[in-house]
Amino acid sequence: MPVLRPGPRRRASTALIGVLTALATALALTAALPGTATADDRRPSPQAQDHWAGSQIIKHEGRAPADDGDGAGWELAGIEGVDVSSHQGNVDWAALWNSGVRFAYVKATEGTTYKNPYFAQQYNGSYSVGMIRGAYHFALPNVSSGATQAAYFAGDGGGWSKDGRTLPGALDIEYNPYGDDCYGKSHSAMVSWLKDFVNTYRARTGRDPVIYTSTSWWKLCTGNNTSFGSVNPLWIPRYGSSVGELPAGWGFHTIWQYTSSGPYVGDHNRFNGAYERLQALAKG
Repeated sequence: MPVLRPGPRRRASTALIGVLTALATALALTAALPGTATADDRRPSPQAQDHWAGSQIIKHEGRAPADDGDGAGWELAGIEGVDVSSHQGNVDWAALWNSGVRFAYVKATEGTTYKNPYFAQQYNGSYSVGMIRGAYHFALPNVSSGATQAAYFAGDGGGWSKDGRTLPGALDIEYNPYGDDCYGKSHSAMVSWLKDFVNTYRARTGRDPVIYTSTSWWKLCTGNNTSFGSVNPLWIPRYGSSVGELPAGWGFHTIWQYTSSGPYVGDHNRFNGAYERLQALAKG
């Protein structure tokens, strides 16, 4: 009986199947290797270093109507300042000083695990050119108690010294970048968390922290609580030509973050008062 041999078309199909099988095996092995991104791993995931004072405010609230938010042409009273985080990297502090900036807030920590890798250059660099400077903490109330985060912050850049050029630490509390706007907390639970942070920070440093927040977030997540305005200085973001409505409890603001698109670093602020009052806030 004659032997039947596969024709050229059959041989080509068999070869193609072999190549595809080998490729599928290789892909499966690669996906199983430690540190190799799978389809799920390649989904965008939030990174702590992406979040800074106001990063969630502008996403949720935008700019004030009819304002471009850069501050150009506005008549702004007070002392010019900036705030920075790892988002800006190494900062040209001499250029900012020469442009009239006299104070800075630098992100030190977030939650209980993140530390700004550029903190030393930013915190010490601003001080070296003559600025009054302070540090801030980006709060994540759903990951630990307020006391735990206050201690973490105070021990990792958020301390205070009576040198006349160190501002009290600031608590940045705004919309949750990772989930529920209010971190899954009721009004009373959020107020308790804030008091826990504030009281612990005061016990650790001797100073009442500045609170950075927006009026809209404060209403949404604390029920417009009035407990903090008589003690904690207010740093308020509003990207428009006026500060606008303040959160309940505060009769005036101390710092106004008026733009996220200013020269050199984006976020620019105004201290509400003369330079001597800024010095007094630093001295305690």
